[in-house]
Amino acid sequence: MNIFEQIQKPTLLLDEEIAKNNLHRMSQRVKAAGVRFRPHFKTHQSAQIGEWFRAEGVTAITVSSLDMAIYFSQYGWQDITLAFPVNLRQIDTINHLAARMHFGILVESPETVLFLREHLSAPVDVWIKVDTGNGRTGIAWDHLAAFRQLASLITSCQNLHFKGLLTHAGQSYRASSKEDICHIYQESINRINHSRDELAAMGFGPLQVSVGDTPGASLCNPGRVYELRPGNFIFYDTQQVQIGACQDEDIAVAVACPVVALHPERNEVVLYGGAIHLSSDFLTEDGHRVYGRVALPQENRWGKPLPGAYVRGLSQEHGVAHLEAGDIQRIQVGELLCILPAHSCLTAHNMQEYLTLDGKRIHTMNRPSSGN
Repeated sequence: MNIFEQIQKPTLLLDEEIAKNNLHRMSQRVKAAGVRFRPHFKTHQSAQIGEWFRAEGVTAITVSSLDMAIYFSQYGWQDITLAFPVNLRQIDTINHLAARMHFGILVESPETVLFLREHLSAPVDVWIKVDTGNGRTGIAWDHLAAFRQLASLITSCQNLHFKGLLTHAGQSYRASSKEDICHIYQESINRINHSRDELAAMGFGPLQVSVGDTPGASLCNPGRVYELRPGNFIFYDTQQVQIGACQDEDIAVAVACPVVALHPERNEVVLYGGAIHLSSDFLTEDGHRVYGRVALPQENRWGKPLPGAYVRGLSQEHGVAHLEAGDIQRIQVGELLCILPAHSCLTAHNMQEYLTLDGKRIHTMNRPSSGN
């Protein structure tokens, strides 16, 4: 049975072969570099897909929430780093996990460390979150007094094992070329190692360095780091294609969306597939927002992105796609278009399950295997 014949509503298609190739390629890159592979599971959020990583020899993972840590621990993962600043209101859950596994947390403020000193009941690894230019979270890489203060507090706490410095060079997602990605990555590595070297001179160490952006991990020499934590690489997406981190053929997911209306007079197609399916993430090209690329079903998978075709707007359930006039003439209401997402992580989170090209359904933590 053709996979598209069974689709009635927006459905997240997964090309298992492409995803496994992406995983194997990244695993081999990391092994060749001699650093530890601690992939981020927030992209796929699936215990079944997690087994593909285990088959590649992965034993340590990264998550973005305590709920995600609990979910994957139930499937045998016992070395987990939560790559999100500690939420003090969840201390009971942190203690629950720390007592049962090798658990790592991130800190960036004295208040957090002082709270943990009083309330933590089991040992954890602690990483100081470093801002190397992304401007989201972490201590700015050159604020050495703040590093000294935090490091001193951490080492005074019995249950806090000071592991090292951790960063996510998210600024690489704003790159414009492969060369730009590697320049940003190397700058980030230089900055975090400067922070580490300064702490070493103060008597703190030996400390490790953990980094985690997919563009840098995909293209650049890892350099002076202990572990890599990329996540998006398992699926990639059109944002990664735009900056040169991958090619169209490396994208492993697409949302199959029914066509509900045609407006050839304005070169537009209305889709059943909106922000609750694709997410609201976008990339910018030629002055307009692109919420995803458009491809046609082709045999039992999607084809190459159509030239000049993109999702230009989203509401909750609706998507509006621009297509060239010649392509609109090939489409009828009731058919499907395949949308290569701007950001696969949020799309997977929204959709909650995958339909593989051979008809298997793979659930995420948001839709357990008992769901419909």
